[in-house]
Amino acid sequence: MRYLSIDFYRGLTIAFMIIVNTPGTGDYVFPQLRHAIWHGCTFTDLVFPSFMFIIGVSMWFAFGRFDRKWSAEAGWKILKRTAILFGIGLILNNFPFVWKNWDTWRIMGVPQRLALGYGIASVLVLTCSRQVLLGISAAFLLLYWGLLNWFVTPGMDPYGVEGSAVLHLDKWLFGEAHLYKETVVPGVRIPFDPEGVLSTLPAVVTVLLGWFSAEWMAKRSSQKEQLVRDLLLWGVICGFIGLAWDLVFPINKKLWTSSYVLYVGGLSMIFFALSIWIIDVKNWRKGSDFLLTFGANSLFAYVLSEALVMLLYAIPVGEQNAKEWIYQTVFQSLANTETGSFLFAFGYMMVCWLVCRWLFIRKIYIKI
Repeated sequence: MRYLSIDFYRGLTIAFMIIVNTPGTGDYVFPQLRHAIWHGCTFTDLVFPSFMFIIGVSMWFAFGRFDRKWSAEAGWKILKRTAILFGIGLILNNFPFVWKNWDTWRIMGVPQRLALGYGIASVLVLTCSRQVLLGISAAFLLLYWGLLNWFVTPGMDPYGVEGSAVLHLDKWLFGEAHLYKETVVPGVRIPFDPEGVLSTLPAVVTVLLGWFSAEWMAKRSSQKEQLVRDLLLWGVICGFIGLAWDLVFPINKKLWTSSYVLYVGGLSMIFFALSIWIIDVKNWRKGSDFLLTFGANSLFAYVLSEALVMLLYAIPVGEQNAKEWIYQTVFQSLANTETGSFLFAFGYMMVCWLVCRWLFIRKIYIKI
């Protein structure tokens, strides 16, 4: 059974991801379009895990060709896709000057986390039963909580940026020069990678939550209204468990804490259930092509949005770069502060959409 809501939800996630990633200026951004500085969760902090969640949903249907069981063919496909996606992330980290700055080239990143989350989760879902997957998910979340508390700098906060096991492992593996510079205190940037190696462990569970949701979709293929109720129920349960866990293990996107996994995973289930209800139950599809355009070529849309804005940064226009010039010349004159910055982000998203729309109309789908 084909669920158009999968592409709809994926497209919604990509559209919002582009908007929050490319404001006209970082000095003026509406609060809910910013990531939480450290602990806490804004609407923006739901975007990345939503994309990982929908990857898990898509895996259920994609692996149907392998009868959802491990095989050499499936293993090769997983390995190839993981390697290509990781490689795309490496290139984007130093784009467009991929031949320079080898000594400071960031290793991890968003596509890299997607790659590792997809790769590890894929092996697990094709080799383990549902009961084992549930046990592994719980074990990953509890183990990560334990690791952050066991491997911490004495006298420092285990959930702080400088004392966390996440930073220690990344510094040991890559060195500070190859880490992202995170702004934890306004005006102060320190080496810390929000897509670190250790925090990939709970991120795998985010993908598995999508897999479990797709499994319910398959079981309720002829009972979509019941499916919506099931997803809403489990979304609320996961969300409340995440909020309760936040009391002792803070919700934190940059550490991808276990409480964050359950909280945003629950919200992803709720929003996905609403997408199914709107698109597949009520058939309210007028205007849905806008988001389906992004949903059909989601990875391409993300890579395009990241590469294009980096090119704008690299093009000098007087004493500015092209992005700053466009924002100040066009959008800042239309509306100052947060509104102008948002209009730039929305306009930039529309440019990316037009490219994807051209592909969508011609039924060109770029996959890896």
